[in-house]
Amino acid sequence: MRLSGSITALATPFTAAGEIDLDAWQRLLQGQLDGGTQGVVVAGSTGEAAALYDVEYDALLRSAVEIVAGRIPVLAGTGHSNTARTIEQTRRVAALGADAALVVTPPYVRPTQAGLLAHYRAIADDGALPVVLYNVPGRTGCDLLPETTAALAGHARIAGIKEARNEPERMAALLPLRNDGFAVLSGDDPTAVRAMLAGADGVVSVASNVLPRAFRRLCDLARGGDRAGAEAWDARLRPAVDFLGVEPNPIPLKAILSRLGIGHGLRLPLTPLSREHAGSAQAVVDLITQLEQSCRETSAA
Repeated sequence: MRLSGSITALATPFTAAGEIDLDAWQRLLQGQLDGGTQGVVVAGSTGEAAALYDVEYDALLRSAVEIVAGRIPVLAGTGHSNTARTIEQTRRVAALGADAALVVTPPYVRPTQAGLLAHYRAIADDGALPVVLYNVPGRTGCDLLPETTAALAGHARIAGIKEARNEPERMAALLPLRNDGFAVLSGDDPTAVRAMLAGADGVVSVASNVLPRAFRRLCDLARGGDRAGAEAWDARLRPAVDFLGVEPNPIPLKAILSRLGIGHGLRLPLTPLSREHAGSAQAVVDLITQLEQSCRETSAA
């Protein structure tokens, strides 16, 4: 499996009563397919995985696999603070039809680099699914260093890394690890163009939930080496991307999705978008609508 291009870290829509909204979920997935998204992640941090019951997680993944029907890769978030639990979860999503496991560094426990190496090797050695490493120190409290990633990159069952640190030096250290069996993906929307122009394979994006066509175009321009075109298009997307970062993800994203008719709110301890930023949400919705329509018109021309 080779991961590349625009990959969406899907949000999980809820009903007004706080239940999983499978109708909204199916519409969100169909919008991704229609928009040219090249992969999806079910139950990552954007999908509020920590707030999902097992039965809900399974229903979301089962539905995604059915709707996608093999057209693009379906990744499932399986990372836990315990290695045995992560292996168990990875086996479960394999049985449900996922194509790969997105495995975040173990949150809260802060393992050493030797611990991270042993953790990921144990999951990959189990062989249930290809593993995509996921490094996001701001959420987990530990940092998967490039030398540790290099020691893992040659494993036959480790397919790549989603790197959410945004320093150019970090991406520069990882890009030499790219090969036919190991993809380097940005996990940071604001710097994804810079990463792809430097050689990254794509981005696992939050913003592509609401901008699937626009992010596919962004990835095509950047991965095609069109620096001027990619940077110009990135500048047009910037107000929407910046808005999605004004409060912890997925709070702003859920505010936008609800205005687009996809789901209602979040689960505690996440709370609705604050009044300070809520007034800007409709302007962002209007911009998103314009950008997506521009992409439709370009495709039809």
